[in-house]
Amino acid sequence: MRDPAVTFLVILVIGIAAGLLFDRLAGPSWLARQFSGSSRGIITSALVGIAGAFIGYHVAVLLALGSGLVMAAIAAALGAAAVLFAWRMAK
Repeated sequence: MRDPAVTFLVILVIGIAAGLLFDRLAGPSWLARQFSGSSRGIITSALVGIAGAFIGYHVAVLLALGSGLVMAAIAAALGAAAVLFAWRMAK
């Protein structure tokens, strides 16, 4: 059985990394944000990534897709990507 603290930390790190990566690759540049007045920041992207990672992980647990740490990491990454994409499309 997995240690819940390790799973929590893995999901947290994946969510933060996905949010930061999304902000750098898909978000507008810093200069564009200054001119357009966009309120989205790097912290917001990281928080949305964390939320998506937790959603992805819990959906995978509910669907009984696997019990390993690798499956948890994959589900968290997919969940973070999906929520970040939906967040971007909503704005």
